[in-house]
Amino acid sequence: MDLKWTDVRDIAIELYEKFPDTDPQYVNFPDLHRWVCELDSFVDEPNHSNEKVLEAIQMDWIDETT
Repeated sequence: MDLKWTDVRDIAIELYEKFPDTDPQYVNFPDLHRWVCELDSFVDEPNHSNEKVLEAIQMDWIDETT
């Protein structure tokens, strides 16, 4: 499945699976942005994200860890 920035929940799940030992609340936005762009299934333009999208991904990732 190809992921875009609008696929917040699916991105969070992939990050959780790729970085199981990482506490997402301590991931800064530049690292989060880079990690999303490096996901094999991510196909969107890197510059189409913003702080609101990254925050939503981070919050969903936190939900996955609890």
